[in-house]
This record gives sequence, structure tokens and C-alpha cells, in this order.
Amino acid sequence: MTAGFVDLHAHSTASDGSATPEAAVELAARAGLAAFALTDHDSLAGIAPARAVGERLGVRIVAGVELSVVDGEREVHLLGLHIRDATALEARLATVRLARHTRAEAIVGRLNGLGVPLSLDAVLTESAGGAIGRPHIARALIAGGWVHDLREAFDRYLGAGRPANVEKARVTFADGVALIHEFGGLAVIAHPGSEGTRERLTDLAARGLDGVEVLHPGHAPADVQRLRALADELDLLPSGGSDWHGAAAGMRVLGAMQVPLAWLERHDQRLATRHAALTP
Repeated sequence: MTAGFVDLHAHSTASDGSATPEAAVELAARAGLAAFALTDHDSLAGIAPARAVGERLGVRIVAGVELSVVDGEREVHLLGLHIRDATALEARLATVRLARHTRAEAIVGRLNGLGVPLSLDAVLTESAGGAIGRPHIARALIAGGWVHDLREAFDRYLGAGRPANVEKARVTFADGVALIHEFGGLAVIAHPGSEGTRERLTDLAARGLDGVEVLHPGHAPADVQRLRALADELDLLPSGGSDWHGAAAGMRVLGAMQVPLAWLERHDQRLATRHAALTP
């Protein structure tokens, strides 16, 4: 196997990251990464500009997306990696992004009712045309002086159970996996942490899950050890990444998880096998 490292989970201004897709790839090149997956929330708008820079700098760009889905009462984050037609999937996700806009309007309304005169325009300024998420609202609250940092914004207003939180539109796990597979991708559960038990991953694998994010900054060493073993046992592809949102969004560092390039090569092998099986 070829030596090197990759990062298969990162965000840009196409959703709630603070760096443009181009800047993100430049940082990936400086970090010495052989490949980099851009996995913005409900958007693949950053893939084309990222690939243009990746071709120039010699960094492979994996087309990806992060979807928020529900499985029963649980929210699950699904990474769709190796999407074949990013433009077509981007168009299909337009309804999901519209639901994000509607949710943002509702959150702003709740904040106004709590005496915080935040405007939707201030939130749209923070999102800069990307898929709107709660981090954009949090940044607008910081810019307006109503909170000091992201943690306070979520603890006081935006987190689960907080007074301005509005639940997301519900997309089922089955629908999320089907969408990723329709566009030729691999469905990987993101940062399962302690909930990534044998029972749960066995169930999700039986319903189409292709892989599990083993390496993630939120995983304890025990999580990594367990998830690595379960990936091998259940024939799930291992994956990993920094879940980077930009230097302005916290302490996570692009490429810091040191995800082996060999894992990406296993993804490629699985996709080649699947394609061969589907070819007449």
C-alpha cells in the first residue's frame, strides 16, 4: 500500500465552515495530505472549485457530503463519499437546503421572541450563500454582541432543548443511504462514538451502511479501538477525518487524525468491485 495520510471529513463555506473550498485544499496540500474529502452539510457546491485547486496542487479531492438523517428517535450523520455526479446530487439537495432556510427563519423568530433582535439578513451574511446551519446563527449572535462565543450561543439558545432550537426536517436513514448509493457513493456513519456498538452497527450494515468513521477528534481511544475491530468484523470500510470547519471554528486541525491512505484505497477497491458487479 502507498504511504501517506488523508482527511475524509471536512467542511468549507459551502456549508458551515469558515474557509473557502479553495483555501481548504491549499491547507490540505500544506499539511501533506494525499487526498481530502470535502463533506459539506447538504451541499456539494464546493467540489468543483476544490478539484480545480486539487489538480494544480496534486491533492486528490473526494466528492462528499454530510447528511443529517433520523433512525427511529436518533439523529445520525451520514457521510456520502465518492459521489459520482456532484452537480446532479447538488440539485437534488436543493429541497433540503430550502428546509434549512425555513428552519433558520423559525430560529430567528424564536430569538426575537426572547428579546434578541437578530435579523435573518445577519444570518445570511454569515452563511455567505452556503447551506445555512446553526453555527451561522451562532456567529451572527457573536457578531451582534448577544453572546461571547459559540459555546454560549448553543448553551443559551441553540442547542437541543434550548429555547430557540428548532428541529430539523426529518430524512430517514434508509432514504439517506439510498440517495448516496444512487449517486455511486459509499454511506459512512460519522462520529458514532460510544453509540457505535456491535448491535447497532450490525443493524445499520444490514440496512446498507458501507463504512464507519473510526478516527474522529470526538472519539476516545476506547471508541477507536472498538470501532476499528467492529469494522473488520462486520466488513465495514474504516474511514476518518478531522471534521474540520476552519481555523476560526475551534481547535480541530486539518489532517491531524492521520487517516491512512490505505483506507482510501480500500474504498476504491470496494467501489470497483461494486461497479464490476453492476456492469453487464
